[in-house]
Amino acid sequence: MTKRDFLAVEDWSVDEIEALFQLAARLKRGEVKGGLERKVLAMVFLDPSLRTRTSFEAAMFLHGGHAVVLEPGKGSWALETEDGVVMDQDSVEHVTEAARVLGRYADALAVRAFPRGTEWAAARQDAVIRKFAQHCERPVINLESSRRHPCQELADAFTLRERLGETRGKRFVLSWAWHPKALPTAVPVSAALAAARMGMDVTIAAPEGCDLDPEDLQVIRATARNAGAGPVSIVHDQGAAMTGADAVYGKSWGPVSLYGRTEQQRSYFDRHRDWRLTAERMRATRNGKAIVMHCLPVRRNVEIDDAVLDGPNSVVVDEAENRLHVQRALLLALIGHRT
Repeated sequence: MTKRDFLAVEDWSVDEIEALFQLAARLKRGEVKGGLERKVLAMVFLDPSLRTRTSFEAAMFLHGGHAVVLEPGKGSWALETEDGVVMDQDSVEHVTEAARVLGRYADALAVRAFPRGTEWAAARQDAVIRKFAQHCERPVINLESSRRHPCQELADAFTLRERLGETRGKRFVLSWAWHPKALPTAVPVSAALAAARMGMDVTIAAPEGCDLDPEDLQVIRATARNAGAGPVSIVHDQGAAMTGADAVYGKSWGPVSLYGRTEQQRSYFDRHRDWRLTAERMRATRNGKAIVMHCLPVRRNVEIDDAVLDGPNSVVVDEAENRLHVQRALLLALIGHRT
């Protein structure tokens, strides 16, 4: 039987994603029980997690299944992820054997692996998640990689529909924020893709030079065109970008052109410390009531002010809750019992 991976939302059809949303809505209303009895999900976290780990563990429990959590280098052997290496250093086990063995123990495998190294040309290949998918005979779920966070993307799209109703033609602003360090681009790209897929008019607001991967930007634009949305705009004035917005997604990311250049990144970021979501800036949104989104964790009064996060238009906790429901739907679609 051919397995089905979930590495990026764009790998699935519009109808398949819509079916997940319909199921997630039913799950959130408490209409579906069980479906994962005697099923096992193995999760490999090469990087930290709060919401992803907890929501997947909860999802498996709620439907009668079991989740196994592995943190290589802590509770399990350190993993070697490069091919063709002589393993005479700290890594004890190769990803090839790890993926093959976990595929024999579990019904699905989920992996989180942030970008590593100093060259974006290498990191952008998403080699770790793709090696797990290549060598595991069971479905592999991307829990966030160098370029995509598809589970967050599902939750973002589900939340936009839930809170805005009809999303087509409404304005979505992805707004860069200052941060003490350069963060990966997977979440901002996935957030923009979520809005574009919902037919929203997408604006990406960031300081000049804060570039995303050009290929990812092409995918966002193509997704918007296919959904009948307007052209994707890139602006360098945060205040102007807010005007008339229906949803604002605050998120920091490091320019890919400065990837791996720590000192240059720090210098660049420090020139733009005033980029954050404030109550004053949010007043420029549609009737001053645009929903405020963030994937979490968020640095308060650095990326988004307290008054905005704790205000009536913040949906960040609802967004986090929806991770649970869309992932329940995903697990049932991938490995759930067919009746």
